[in-house]
Amino acid sequence: MNFKKEYDKLTAAAPEEIRSAEDQDTLEEIKVKYLGRKGLLSLLMRNLGSLEAEERPLWGGRLNALKKNLTEVFEERIRELSEETENSDTTDYTLPPGDISLPGRNPVLSVIEEVSEIFTQMGFGTAYGPEIETDYTNFTALNFTEDHPARDMHDTFYLRDSDALLRTHTSPVQVRIMQNYPPPYKFIAPGKCYRRDTIDASHLPVFHQVEGLMVDKHINFSHLKGILAEFAGRFFNGKVRTRFRPSFFPFTEPSAEMDIACTICEGKGCPSCGGKGWIEILGAGMVDPEVFRHCGVDSTLWQGFAFGMGAERMAMIKYGINDLRLFFQNDLRLLEQF
Repeated sequence: MNFKKEYDKLTAAAPEEIRSAEDQDTLEEIKVKYLGRKGLLSLLMRNLGSLEAEERPLWGGRLNALKKNLTEVFEERIRELSEETENSDTTDYTLPPGDISLPGRNPVLSVIEEVSEIFTQMGFGTAYGPEIETDYTNFTALNFTEDHPARDMHDTFYLRDSDALLRTHTSPVQVRIMQNYPPPYKFIAPGKCYRRDTIDASHLPVFHQVEGLMVDKHINFSHLKGILAEFAGRFFNGKVRTRFRPSFFPFTEPSAEMDIACTICEGKGCPSCGGKGWIEILGAGMVDPEVFRHCGVDSTLWQGFAFGMGAERMAMIKYGINDLRLFFQNDLRLLEQF
């Protein structure tokens, strides 16, 4: 695939084809063609790895900008077609009157896009991987031994009579990139994850994560803290106090969890933060040398850090929602607020 040529063709053809759609059914087909999970834009995103390492952040940003532009063109054409229908002679006047408006975007999707845009602005590319993984890429390559107690935290959906499973986190994307491309790396990996959790206000069997990885020479924990503090300030729209607490993850050493001062009480303590004044938003740490060994990266030359956050949790904190089940119930009273 000639990546740049395909990008230019998509940039030229897609907006024009969307604007020329004569009805909503045709418009929906065009949307699937360009913006669907298997559409032409997704295909380009999956082929970012074919570019040179230094080109990936630039083209990742261009693809995200193109996606945003095509979405806006699509929504504008929907409005135009709706107005044309209202003004045409085919209007069914027996329908009850009232303003039928489309709800806003799901806040989880909005959070994923906002997080991706912030890291793109900081020079990170975007990588994707399969949702069906092997035990090796999901656990072993990330330093989970067979009897590792951390496996109990990832109650996993295994496919019958095979080594395959539904990924429990998006960290396998990091493994695949490191195994197939030479360092340095600087990318995020958003996507769906699956665990056998009982459904309640804070757990679902399907959820979304955004992982991040940066590997280069002379990377240290200060780089990790600086980048994540900058991200928190941009995401929460202002200066936010942050802190890092020691933690444990099999694939990072040292490991930490990052908290922000409660956005409601500003760290004084309130019901929203359980009286602690702080809210956990993500886990992070320096990549364990054992992970580099599994991926064929020389840890004596390269160092790096990784981080991961739950998109649903970030949305709950940002928008003050206390039950993540609300995100997936298609309740228009919630969605129309966004």
